[in-house]
Amino acid sequence: MASTASQVPHAITVIYSETDKKAADEIEPIIVAIEHDKDLIVYRVRVAAGMELAANEARGSGHVNPSANTGAGGIAVIYPDVGEPYRSVFARIIEGIEEQSKSRVARFVLSANLNLEDISNELRRQNVRVVIVLGRNGLKAATGLDRDIGVIAGGVLSIPEADARNISVLSLAPDPALLFARLKAFMPAAKRVFVVYDPNQNAWLLRLSKEAARTRGLELVSHEASDLKTALRIYQDIFASADPRTDALWLPQDSTTVDEASVLPLVLQETWGRNLVFFSSNVAHVRRGALFSLYPDNVEIGRHLANSALGYLSSGGQGPRGVLPLKAVRLAVNARTAGHLGINLAGSQIALIFPEQ
Repeated sequence: MASTASQVPHAITVIYSETDKKAADEIEPIIVAIEHDKDLIVYRVRVAAGMELAANEARGSGHVNPSANTGAGGIAVIYPDVGEPYRSVFARIIEGIEEQSKSRVARFVLSANLNLEDISNELRRQNVRVVIVLGRNGLKAATGLDRDIGVIAGGVLSIPEADARNISVLSLAPDPALLFARLKAFMPAAKRVFVVYDPNQNAWLLRLSKEAARTRGLELVSHEASDLKTALRIYQDIFASADPRTDALWLPQDSTTVDEASVLPLVLQETWGRNLVFFSSNVAHVRRGALFSLYPDNVEIGRHLANSALGYLSSGGQGPRGVLPLKAVRLAVNARTAGHLGINLAGSQIALIFPEQ
């Protein structure tokens, strides 16, 4: 029997509220059954709080469609579909973007089967001229977009400098100038700051750090280490020579030189025993015993990203390029460590304090 030509699949859209958990659970089997029909392409549209379309995800076809709410003057946000706590982080960042842009922006949620060509087509259809991408997956997706669309990135720690030449990246690494200012507030006698870093990850940050240290009257004693063994040896040398009256140790966010299983326990033990001030760019270390850290203010990050996007639009595509440190930060302090070091926390604007009260 002669075969017949395959039919072109029809597309249908299913709209449901992600805030109504019970209803969503009830309709899920129905949607799944519809999706099993090979002649249909099903687009799921989740309606978020305030009747906002968070994203339309095409199941089975690999398509991803945007929210219906644009109106932000050619700005869109692309971010990954992730679980908590990152989902809430991205939600707060987007809240700040919309507050600053004074409009809701087109949202694209990236699923595992995304189709970048569809995103590019939809961006062109909506005349989007700049996208704000969040997270590493959002940044990867941006590489497949039209080159005439500007890219502002946030929610990432760092990227290779060669990849950031044509885009603006707001890093999650706290601005060294703010870290050093806080150190001097807690420890006015501080003169030197030791840091061990992998140049493949943090060369850009150390260039900023040296100037920031000079501005605060500090000497930054930096040591490069491209492997854990070298880093551990350098830390031992630092502890043998550091003067707790005038020296401090800074741990950047660096997967090579700040190993959680070996470096952090060593640092905690040695700094506590020697009464040496130790601060970190990772807020989780404050819980463990670091004196302080600066951590992201997510809504404020959103406002900053929105300003960058609006600046890009108003300047005809001009604006800063490369990786920028995070200035939208809050202060976290370990009160037990402060007491051990004899540091007075009175008057400090502390947003997060450990041990928890």
